[in-house]
This record gives sequence, C-alpha cells and structure tokens, in this order.
Amino acid sequence: MTDAVNTVQSPGQTSVQTSGQAPGLDAAQYRTMPWLTIIRFGLVQASLGSIVVLMTSTLNRVMVVELGLAAIVPGLLVALHYVVQLSRPRMGHGSDIGGKRTPWIIGGMAVLAIGAVLAATSTLVLTYDRTFGFILATLSYCLIGFGVSASGTSLLALVAKQAGEARSAPAAMILWLMMIAGIAITAGVIGALLDPFSFEKLVRLTAIVGAGAVALTTMALWRLERLDTKKDAENIADDDKANRLSAQKHRFLVALKDAWGDAKARHFTIFVFVSMLAYSCQDLVLEPFGGLVFGMTPGETTTLASTQHQGAFLGMVLVGVFGSFAGSRRLVSLKAWTVVGCMLSGFALLLLPVGGANPNNWSLPANVFALGFANGMFTIGAIGMMMRLAGDGPKGQEGMRMGLWGAAQAIGFGIGGFLGTVGVDVIRYGYDMNPLFAYGSIFGVEALTFFVAAAIAAALAGTGTALTNSHERDASGSSGVSLKTRAHSVSVNAQSGELT
Repeated sequence: MTDAVNTVQSPGQTSVQTSGQAPGLDAAQYRTMPWLTIIRFGLVQASLGSIVVLMTSTLNRVMVVELGLAAIVPGLLVALHYVVQLSRPRMGHGSDIGGKRTPWIIGGMAVLAIGAVLAATSTLVLTYDRTFGFILATLSYCLIGFGVSASGTSLLALVAKQAGEARSAPAAMILWLMMIAGIAITAGVIGALLDPFSFEKLVRLTAIVGAGAVALTTMALWRLERLDTKKDAENIADDDKANRLSAQKHRFLVALKDAWGDAKARHFTIFVFVSMLAYSCQDLVLEPFGGLVFGMTPGETTTLASTQHQGAFLGMVLVGVFGSFAGSRRLVSLKAWTVVGCMLSGFALLLLPVGGANPNNWSLPANVFALGFANGMFTIGAIGMMMRLAGDGPKGQEGMRMGLWGAAQAIGFGIGGFLGTVGVDVIRYGYDMNPLFAYGSIFGVEALTFFVAAAIAAALAGTGTALTNSHERDASGSSGVSLKTRAHSVSVNAQSGELT
C-alpha cells in the first residue's frame, strides 16, 4: 500500500495528498523517522530517568532511615515537585508557540540536574542544621519539578510530532525502554558505589550523574531538528510557521479547554491519573520497607530500584514483541496488556506483606522484579495509546496534550506518594503498629487502586480508541470514512475502531 494515494479533507482545511510525499506537511508526515533518531531521543529520556531515580528512591530512603525523619517529609517534598509539574500544560503550550523544542529540553535538563545536586546537598545540611536543610530541600525539589516539566513535556511533544503514524508506537516503546535502562543502570551503579555510605559521597555521585545527563542530552539533540534537504527545510518552515500562528491564536486556557473537550483525551487523562496514583504509592515506601522490615542496607535498597526497573524493562520488551504480531489490532492488543499489567501489579503488591511476615524465607528482590515486570506491561500499553492520541488533535498543539497528560501524571504521583507516606506514619505511630502492618496496609490500598485502574483501562478499550486520526473522522461527516486506494478500499469504523 506504499503507492496508495489517499485524499482526506477536514472542514476548513484543504485536501492533502499522501503519495510518498505530502506537499505542505512537515517531513515527519511523509518520511519515516530513522531508528537512529529514535535512539537519540531515547538517550534524553534515559538521562531524565537517571536523575529522577536518585530523588525518588535513594534520597527518600536516606531521609527516612539515615536521618530518622518521618516518612511524610520526603513524601511532602516529592509531592511538592509534582505540584510544580502542574505547569506542564503551560510549558507545552510555550514550546508549541516557540516552534523549537530543543532549548526547552536542554534547559529543563540543566535545571533538573541543579535541583538534584541541591537536594542531595540538603541531606548533608540536615545533619547539622534542620531549618536551613529543609529550606534548601524545598527549593531543590521545586527546581526538580520545573526541570522535569520543561524537558519531559517538550521531548514527548517533539517525538509525537516527528515520529509519524508508522513509528509512533515503536518510538514510544524505545524511549521508555531506554529510560528504564537508564534508571536501572544508574540505580545499580550508584547503589554499589554508595556502600560504605556517607553524605559527602552521595553529593559527589549525584553531581556526576547530573553533569553526565546534561552532557548526554546536549550531544543527543545536537542539530537533531536540522533538516537534511532544502526541500524538507522549506516544507517544515512553512508548516511550523502555520502551527505557531495557530497556537498563538489559541490562548492557553482556550487551548487547554479544547484538549480537555476531546472525549478520548479526557478518558485517557483519567486513566493516567488513577494508574499513576496506584504506582506512586510504592515509589516512596518500598525502599524504607526493605530497610525496616528486611534489614537491608542503603546500597541494597537502592539496588532494589534497579531490580524493579529491570523487571519493567523485560515486561516492556515482551509486550512490545507480542504486540507487534497483532497486526491491525495492535492498539487494541496494547490496551489488553494494560489491563493485565494493572491486575498483575496489584497481585504483586499483595505479596509484599506476605513475604514481610517471613523475611528470612522470602526473596524481596524477586517479588520486586515481578512487580516491575507487571508495571512495565501496563506502562507500554499506556504509552502506545498516548503517542497515538498526541497527534490526534490540531497540529501545533502536541505540547498541550502531552502537558495535560503530564499534569494528570503529576497529580496522581503527588497525591499517591503523599498519601502513602502519611498512611505509613499514621498507622505506624498513631496506632502504635509495627512497620510490617503499616507498610502492608499501604500496599493493600495500592493494589486496590491498581484494580480500579484496570477497570478504567478495560472501559477505555471498550470505547474503541480509533486507529485513525480524528481529523480523518471529522472529514467523513459520518461514523465511518472510506479511504480509496489504487489497490482497494479500506473502511474504518469510527465506532469500533476496527478495520474491515
């Protein structure tokens, strides 16, 4: 079907011919994104993960175990960094208007690295000055939130814009696999180097990771938005100019309202919120659980994060491989994997307190690996849908949609992490319960939330998220659209999302 000539026309738009090359469209729509380009984007995603894992796992454990602070302290700090990420839609809209997303990505990575170093430094300061230490920690976690928002949102918007239909799902999978690889490698190496532990060593290692992430991001993005041919440059210039004018005409609140008004985008936003709410509960309590219940050292519990992400890596790979054999129903298949992944995540969480009751005869790393594997299954399904839906709206507003889902993720993570740590403290200290009962109760609530997310994902699958773009359905003026090709005609049912 490579020679097929399809004509699609939307209200208020001119018809577009797609026969190998589409005049007036950006190069990403008529040229497949090279695999090397996807890998370069993946290096940026890996850099993000390598810094964030230190904040969500290592620094959290150090505050609770080594500094003896209540779990609510790192919980509040992580929640603060997620509150700051409510700026994601605004930053995404800003990169839509500016046209160039590379400065947002590199600048955001630099801010993230600075925030991470200051956060590690705050743990050292807290050993002798609690007041100044808390002030420094608060500032650093705000910087981390802004850095993640600017860099992460702009990166995903750029990938969604350039990947095109053929490479959107593979690009999403590779990006997250490389992020998981970055997290796993960083957690494993830092975990080994941290023993014997010292606060000064923690600051040095964090600075090395941050500097490396900024350098790698800069090299990976170097001239990546530069076009290879003069003709591509002319097409992109015209299209980007039109996109920026369109974005400028849509003020921020109007663009946000338009994105929320899309039923599929809104339903997916709800799923992102609930699933991230479930996922984030264990993000802040798993390492303290390993230290308090299983008696692990800081290096051993940091390695737990590596083990979990190794499982997630394998889960993503397997789902991606099996999903590629589902043919035209690949998107539906990914939704099914999402449901199964959420269910298995819940069951893996329920096993944690079971093992904690008999820690000498239970392999916590194996349990955490299984949890990571299940997390990877639902994650790759959700990412596949996200990449497809990002390009389903008006051109030049990919950043807004990515920002909307990023904000939902941030809210879910912030609330989940905060409630998880608060719940542990309330049960443990308020009711004078042992750590196993306190942490086990949180894992149980988290498992229930994962089951709810599975139900929402199943309903999302039932809505039949379309395999075509919304502008194609709008052009049809009916529940289906026929794309006539030279070889045959393809009928797309907009109600079921199936090809017939």
